[in-house]
Amino acid sequence: MRLAGRILIAMPSMTDSRFEKSVVLIVAHSDDGAMGLIVNKPNSAGCLKTLLSQLEIANDAVDPEEVIYFGGPVETGRGFVLYGEGYETDAPTVEMPGGFRMTATMDVLEDIGAGRGPGERIVALGYSGWSPGQLEGEIQQDGWLVADAPAELVFGADNGSKWTGALKLLGIDGLNLSSGVRGRA
Repeated sequence: MRLAGRILIAMPSMTDSRFEKSVVLIVAHSDDGAMGLIVNKPNSAGCLKTLLSQLEIANDAVDPEEVIYFGGPVETGRGFVLYGEGYETDAPTVEMPGGFRMTATMDVLEDIGAGRGPGERIVALGYSGWSPGQLEGEIQQDGWLVADAPAELVFGADNGSKWTGALKLLGIDGLNLSSGVRGRA
């Protein structure tokens, strides 16, 4: 089972409140473990414009309402930019199926602040990580459903509907969901 470029959808039985009703895009998955970013939970740290100001990066081209995301509980002071196709950079970048890319370099933040960065993007602090076999075990124990990751869902503006929208990809109504449904891998 390879999960990079796919989404995890938290089941109602998810006991960790940080992941309740979360949608996680898996960035990397191998025998060494997995790494992903939660794509539907704004971070309480504030907006992107404020973050760029704190980093002393020009931000005239940034919408003052653009949120920063809570990517997960690991290394919450570390930033990541998840973006789609149509933006190219020489910076080190992780590419995954579905046309998704992720970087952790300042170059991309500078491009965003100047208005020449990726249009479809999520700037997140922290990430979600799993040790070898941990994520597979959580999926087998019905902690997560697995689905393909359409860019319009991942980068969609309405964070409140991403979880139900992700469930609809699998033909599931969230109101009828129980912890007995198994994910497709």
